[in-house]
Amino acid sequence: MENWIIRRIKKEDNQAVAQLIRSVFDEMEIPKVGTAYADPYLDLMFEEYNKPKSVYFVVETEGRIVGSAGIAPLENGDQAICELQKMYFLPETRGLGIGSEMMEKCLNEAKAFGFEKCYIETMPFMHAAQKLYVKSGFEYLDAPMGCTGHNSCPVWMLKVL
Repeated sequence: MENWIIRRIKKEDNQAVAQLIRSVFDEMEIPKVGTAYADPYLDLMFEEYNKPKSVYFVVETEGRIVGSAGIAPLENGDQAICELQKMYFLPETRGLGIGSEMMEKCLNEAKAFGFEKCYIETMPFMHAAQKLYVKSGFEYLDAPMGCTGHNSCPVWMLKVL
């Protein structure tokens, strides 16, 4: 895949981002209850991340949204901790280093917002994602942090920024 860019989400990206996330859930057979799939704002990502200390990025190629990820304060958690949220990529974008670049962009924004740590929740079978998280400096936790509502995500990780 060539000619891709990472940019901030725009309002007109909402439908494409929701469709992207839902398609990855279907592809990977991720539970739809207790995960990001059930978040009430999944169709309003621009609005959800147009808040203080929040940002959401998309990967675009030839006018198509093929990946996305964002940073926001950890829900009901320590104010010094953010969460890397909704990092999903279509199969065609995986293994090309785009995830690493997206991760770097998100973590740089988290630091710029003044966060000290970054938290993430994921699924046990998402091995490639966990490999990226570990490579990026995330470490496994024994219990969840905050109250994200994603009780079907049993893998928790944290990185000191």
